[in-house]
Amino acid sequence: MTAARSEHTCVFGLGWGDEGKGKIVDLLCPGFDVVARFNGGANAGHTVCVGDEKFALHLLPSGVLHEAATSVVGHGVVVDPLAILSEIDALAARGIDVMGRLRISDRAHLVMPYHKIEDKLGEKAAGESGKIGTTARGIGPCYADKMRRTTAIRFADLLFNDDLPTKVRKIVDNRKKYFAAVYGEDGGLDAAEVLDELATARDRLGPCVCDTSELLHGAIGGGRAILFEGANGLLLDVDHGTYPFVTSSSTGPHGIGPGAGVPASRVTRLIGVTKAYATRVGSGPFVSELKDEVGNRIRVQGHEFGTTTGRPRRCGWFDTVANRYTARLSGATDVALMHLDTLSGFERVGYCVAYEIDGKRVDTPPADAGQLEKAMPVFEFMPGWQENLRTVRRFEDLPPTALAYVERIETLIGAPVTLAGVGPDRSQTLVRGPLADVIAVPEPTAAAPSS
Repeated sequence: MTAARSEHTCVFGLGWGDEGKGKIVDLLCPGFDVVARFNGGANAGHTVCVGDEKFALHLLPSGVLHEAATSVVGHGVVVDPLAILSEIDALAARGIDVMGRLRISDRAHLVMPYHKIEDKLGEKAAGESGKIGTTARGIGPCYADKMRRTTAIRFADLLFNDDLPTKVRKIVDNRKKYFAAVYGEDGGLDAAEVLDELATARDRLGPCVCDTSELLHGAIGGGRAILFEGANGLLLDVDHGTYPFVTSSSTGPHGIGPGAGVPASRVTRLIGVTKAYATRVGSGPFVSELKDEVGNRIRVQGHEFGTTTGRPRRCGWFDTVANRYTARLSGATDVALMHLDTLSGFERVGYCVAYEIDGKRVDTPPADAGQLEKAMPVFEFMPGWQENLRTVRRFEDLPPTALAYVERIETLIGAPVTLAGVGPDRSQTLVRGPLADVIAVPEPTAAAPSS
């Protein structure tokens, strides 16, 4: 094991998710022994391209594609048992068996069918003007039950609570009454079907369940290196994001303690992932959004459609105000600037350097969503580049205007850009600085996209 492997690392998003975290985790994995998810649920979507194969992962850590790594789903993750089984089966059909190296926390909470029903009914009742923009995967209602405590179900209950069937029947009965009273329908819930799903989860996932906090501490004590994989992005953090248009978990490195049971102080390399422009899925303020032909061009060139939902993403110029805020909040030691190739062909590229609210210049995002909604972006522009970046393999070989853009971004957000994505393939990643000793970028595959 090299010295580089001893530095525990966290990869997380600086934006609203969809930044390209899965690709960075995948590249880092060969240098780590354990890959651990610590937040979120099936609302996350990580896409990893290996040659001409594409893998879309939602609950499983991206590390499952590496046979030498143990993959851990920590207790901060809310797990839809049918969804994770579907992922496991899909990988098995492609020749990847994860069961022997997957571990799920016995303290992790289960996303139940009524959580997903509540999510859908709540969004429907809120209407276009009031909805949060949830993926309707039941994440928020599951976290709400976690805080409510008496109506929550954990993997430990699944394995050891003999009274679980009675508890589930009571919860289902109460939820049906609640749905009927509030939404005018009971959601079609059936306790017997819910219990059948739980039995399947117990039988198939039971062998993977353990005290993952103890496992992680054992790995640390044994000199093994851990890569922590964040889901969503810091602008969706329940405490620090664009509330209430956020997810229901702690999405940055500060979520490692409560979500994995490992002190955050153990993690010394913090890689914040962002795009060379900005995207958002669903509702909520988006100051640098471009609702014009430029925004649509970015969407088309970047193939900006959600991994989890398939929804077209809202697109805009890079927001240095938001990224400076999240880089500072997280203490990012490195920044991965992804999709740099998407901006090829633009005569000029823009970035938002400040907001203007009621005639006042603002340099940090306000807490109130209403204030953010009326904020106007203050844009600056630089000359663009016409060259195709997908064959570039070193930062210094970038066109001068592209390199100048990278350097301007890192100056404005106050954190070094040490990685850049210039295409979807593993090989299409530029690395510089100390990370070059940690990440071994593979040679281009025959299927690596060149345009």
